[in-house]
Amino acid sequence: MHADEVHTDADLVRRLVTAQFPHWAQLPIEQVSSAGTNNAIYRLGEDMAVRLPRIEDAVAQAEFEYRWLPRLASQMPVAIPEPIALGSAGEGYPWPWAINRWIDGQTATDDNADPYQLAVGLGEFVAGLRRADPAGARQGYRSGPLRARDDFVREWTAAAQGLIDTDAVIEVWEEALAAPEWDGPPVWTHGDLLAGNVLVGGGRLSGVIDFGASGVGDPACDAIAAWTLLTAGSRDVFRKLAGFDDATWTRGRGWALTFVSALTYYRETNPAMVAVAERAIGEVLGERD
Repeated sequence: MHADEVHTDADLVRRLVTAQFPHWAQLPIEQVSSAGTNNAIYRLGEDMAVRLPRIEDAVAQAEFEYRWLPRLASQMPVAIPEPIALGSAGEGYPWPWAINRWIDGQTATDDNADPYQLAVGLGEFVAGLRRADPAGARQGYRSGPLRARDDFVREWTAAAQGLIDTDAVIEVWEEALAAPEWDGPPVWTHGDLLAGNVLVGGGRLSGVIDFGASGVGDPACDAIAAWTLLTAGSRDVFRKLAGFDDATWTRGRGWALTFVSALTYYRETNPAMVAVAERAIGEVLGERD
């Protein structure tokens, strides 16, 4: 997916585990099919997951999650990753890597999730994050000012000419930029509430994974779930429970549009991310009709 991506496979994971955590050396290892763009995932035994950064930009995620997820867990109404061990470079692999507790569930889709229950679960999850103590935490990947993405969105929207209504995207984008900026205290955000990171069981939210984009700041980025996962009929429930005011909701709509980059960047390599972008943009522009 990336020009600078480091190759991983099950044999590499076996060597790393054997060298650094020999008590797990005999457990089966299976690559997990994932649309994730930053980490390769492998299942270790029945109850563990190994995450190896694909690119250098993702290297800090393992140590960040190892430090912060145990502190956030008590505030969460659903399961989040539980760090078990932190590995180091070795066996030809250049970076830190992580072993987390496996979380059962299915990736959320329109077929396996009840829209209302998913909206309730996501709203309560975001509200739980916003209650967590932000002291000492870093700024999240998407929790800074929306305006910092202006050049990025205009560039990738132009690249998607012929695939989407680019004039409409820019119009909504400029409305989002015009919304008042966040003037409250920084709060925790997940920053990446996409289908691949949201797990369901029995139609309800059962877990949220991949906190690599998490941090504190403006909560608007977590409103993206309204357009990446939900539909018009369940959006208001999510918004109410998450506590988004008008300005934050409008900025969140802008954050959903930043996925326009996936339309062309991942066109040949990651169809699931292209589908995320198509859905987000379609739902946002659909609100204009």
